[in-house]
Order: sequence, then structure tokens, then C-alpha cells
Amino acid sequence: MKLLHRLVRMHIASVGVSKFCFLLSLAFCGLLLLLIPALQPPARQVDLPQPRPQVRPAQTRPSHHARLPAGSDQEEETESTAGLKRSSAGQGESIETDITRKEKQDPKRRTDSKPGALSGGNPYGLSGLRTRDPLELKDIFIAVKTTKKYHKSRLGLLTQTWVSQAQEHTFIFTDGEDKELQKRMGANIINTNCSAAHTRQALCCKMSVEYDKFIESQKKWFCHVDDDNYVILPSLLHLLSSYHHSQDVYLGRPSLDHPIEAAERVKSDGSVSVKFWFATGGAGFCISRGLALKMSPWASLGNFISTAEKIRLPDDCTIGYIIEALLEVTLTHTHLFHSHLENLQKLPTDSVLNQVTLSYGGFENRRNVVSIVGGFSLNEDPTRFKTVHCLLYSSTDWCPKLKARHKH
Repeated sequence: MKLLHRLVRMHIASVGVSKFCFLLSLAFCGLLLLLIPALQPPARQVDLPQPRPQVRPAQTRPSHHARLPAGSDQEEETESTAGLKRSSAGQGESIETDITRKEKQDPKRRTDSKPGALSGGNPYGLSGLRTRDPLELKDIFIAVKTTKKYHKSRLGLLTQTWVSQAQEHTFIFTDGEDKELQKRMGANIINTNCSAAHTRQALCCKMSVEYDKFIESQKKWFCHVDDDNYVILPSLLHLLSSYHHSQDVYLGRPSLDHPIEAAERVKSDGSVSVKFWFATGGAGFCISRGLALKMSPWASLGNFISTAEKIRLPDDCTIGYIIEALLEVTLTHTHLFHSHLENLQKLPTDSVLNQVTLSYGGFENRRNVVSIVGGFSLNEDPTRFKTVHCLLYSSTDWCPKLKARHKH
């Protein structure tokens, strides 16, 4: 029994020693952990990056989109170079005419007082501040509305004259197939499959196709003209470059001296009327891409035809209705667009080449043409389009050459 007690005491003593050793080892490990950071060599001090001194940005010159006061020297130079001085070697891009070449040599020749100005001596009928948009001919979608029976008589004259300078950017909208014209214009001759009748429905059908094709083109400006218009391309570029294509711009010439009134059948049931201005399609008009996109709910994918039917008005009136009555964008009136509805002989001779569009009288008034003298007689050139063209582009191969003076 004593032996048993002795063995128990020895076991307890050995267990106590083991516990003591275990605790002692834990304490030693803890001490090592505390001493490790102190035994390491001191870390190298790294210089932190210092903040850069703030420098005030230098003032930059205004971009070509900046608004400048009308009539300023910078505006004059920018506008004159934006469209008129730009020409390229590609087909249809070179529109530098004899007139613009003379203006380069003599800046005083610039038309500072073109007839037809609206107010303030501004020949383009522009008001307020303008934002320049440097343009090339490729930025403009020129739509010509015609019908098959005029392919030879009217389109033949246009393709021989101004269209030859802008063939890649001019699109003919007609109502019948024409292999000869297709060969000349390629994909730019578009058969709308609309009726050949001169009715409201047929006209609106063609305008609907024009609008959709313009939206597809991604070009900056949509300009519509008729097949009896001559487009003076340098003047068109000069005018459009006074604006920016992202702005809401609707340019044209009214055929009336007052707004038109129509029953409001889009916003209401027709029990109320609405008044608005519209630019006559016979003189031509231009719409910026920014504004054209806003017209989409009432003009795209056939909606133009349904809108026209609701107000029961022709294509150019419907354009004015959508822009002025629905979008509340004001038509910018300009006297640089001309139709056969006005007395063209009253247009001063020295201003003819400064206009944007010209026209000529129809069967009822064949003598209603611009008064301009050139290498063709009135019998040889009853529309005066050939005369205008040769004054602008005298190097054209079919233009009469000036006879050399005899040396004495």
C-alpha cells in the first residue's frame, strides 16, 4: 500500500514537471515573437512622391464651332474658306469656280451687298450669331424630285450642267425605270415606285423616300430641289457652313407672304387650326441632320405619308407643318432660293451667280428666266442654265470659248 502511494506521488510530480516545461516553452516562444522586429535591420526610408504644382491652363483659341459676332473679321475669313476655298481632286468635289478664283485674287469682289437680303445688309438672310460648320460637298445630300416624262427634257439639262459637278452627292427620285439615266447616274437614280401623277399623294410618297434615304446616308444636310432648279454649289456650301448641322435649321423661301393655316389633326381632332410657314419645294429647301432626326416620329418609314394625309396638304407644306407646328422650330427665310413662281427677270444681273438656286418658267411663261448675258443666245439656251454654268465653270468642254483679241 505504501508502495502504491509512492508511485502515485511520483506520477503526479512528473505530470507537474511536464506542465511546467510546457508553460515555460510557451513563454519562451512568446518572447521570441516580441524580439523578432527589434532584431531586424532598420527599413530604408523611401521618399514619397510630392504633389505636382497646379498650373493654370493656357487659354485656347475658339474652335470653328464657337459662336462669333456676325460681321467679325474672323467670321469672314472662316466662312469664305469653309466651302468656297475647298476643292479636291475627286469626282464631283472640285467646285472652285471662276467667280471664287477672282474673289481670292481680289477680296473686294466678295458680294457684300447681294440683292435679296432680308435685313441688316446680310445677303444670306441670316440673323443673330452663327456657328460655322466647315463643309465639303460630300456632307450634303441633294435630292432632285422628278417624273419619268421629264427625264430627257429636264434631267438631261441638269446632268449636263450643275449635277456634273456633284454627281456622287446628288440623288434623283423618280417614278419609272430609265436604263440610259441609270447608266449615267448609277445607284443615285432611285425609282420610288410612287405614282407619276402630280397629286398630293404622289408628291408626298416621293418626299417620304427622300427623307428615309437621307437618314440612311449619314450626311450632314438634306437639300431638296426640283428638276427645274439650278443649284449654285459654292453658294450652297457658303450658306450651310454658316450653321452647324447638329442645330435645328430649316432654310428656304416661302411662296406666300403669310403663314398657311390648316386643321390640326395630329394633336387634336381637327376642331382647331394651326398656322405655320413652309419653304416652297419649287425653290428648294435645306434641313440640318439634327432637325431631320427630330422629325422621325412623323416622317420616317412611311409616317410622312400618314402625316400629310391627316392635314391634307402637299409634301413641302407637310415638311413645314412637322417642323414649325409640331417641333416648334422656325423657318429661316432666305431670298437666295428661287422658283418659277416669282418674276425671275427682276433678279439683278450682277447677283445671279451669288444665289443658291435658280429656276425657269414653264409652258405658260417660257420667258420667265434670269436676265444674264453669256455665250448662248436666248434661243440656244432658253432656261439660261447653260449660260450660268459656263460663267461658273468656263473650262467645261461644251462652253463657248472667248475669242482672243486681235493684236494691233
